[in-house]
Amino acid sequence: MRVISKIGKGVYVVYAGVVWLAIMLVILLPIVAVSFLGKVRGGNLVFYFLRFWAHVWFPAVGIIVTRKWKSPRTKEPCIYIANHASYLDAALAVKVMPLPFRPLGKSELSKVPLFGMIYSRSVVPVDRSSARGRVQSVRDMMFMLQHKVSLLIFPEGTTNNSGQPLLPFHQGAFRIAIETQTDIRPVIYVDCRARLQELNPMSLNPGRCRVVFMEPVSVKGMTIEDVPVLRQKVYDLMDAELRKFRSFPALQPA
Repeated sequence: MRVISKIGKGVYVVYAGVVWLAIMLVILLPIVAVSFLGKVRGGNLVFYFLRFWAHVWFPAVGIIVTRKWKSPRTKEPCIYIANHASYLDAALAVKVMPLPFRPLGKSELSKVPLFGMIYSRSVVPVDRSSARGRVQSVRDMMFMLQHKVSLLIFPEGTTNNSGQPLLPFHQGAFRIAIETQTDIRPVIYVDCRARLQELNPMSLNPGRCRVVFMEPVSVKGMTIEDVPVLRQKVYDLMDAELRKFRSFPALQPA
């Protein structure tokens, strides 16, 4: 039975990979074409093609995505703050995040020929290697918000393998929110890690992927001095929401 199970698992993973690649090949040329239309317009159009990919791929591989809004969505841009437990998170974001939006991404990938141009239209490149790079990254984020494009930020900075709901948050997202007076909307990806663990493609499996859009957190009137308070408030809200879906091991004393 184990051999049969492993064979079935292998067939499923290969099938999922082939479907992934086939859809990407279909939309590649249109994506290249619209990428020349600029960071805002071109990037927005890129995401419509990527959304087509996500709408086809997820149901094709048996991953059923649902999303729940705890309060009505508004048309104003916001900063979405999401937990990061799986490499499937990025693909899920393409399917569920309201358009237009941009996730943050590593700036190094923008230097790759052709792909880099598409990539730079699809994300806000972040360069933490120098003070100048960090300043430019902040300017790019502000530029997007000024053009009514929301941001998606994973404040943990890496995938969470700790066994706890969240890793500590970096403060960058909260500084941007206060500096631009842009509200934060916490987002919970409930099941991504159950569908795909780390970079192990053989762990991919069908099932549900629930997404919860929580109540917005207002930053009206806050100053930079309020960053630690805002960061902790959002952390506590997301931690409590994640604990509603599953139990976590008790923290060990320091």
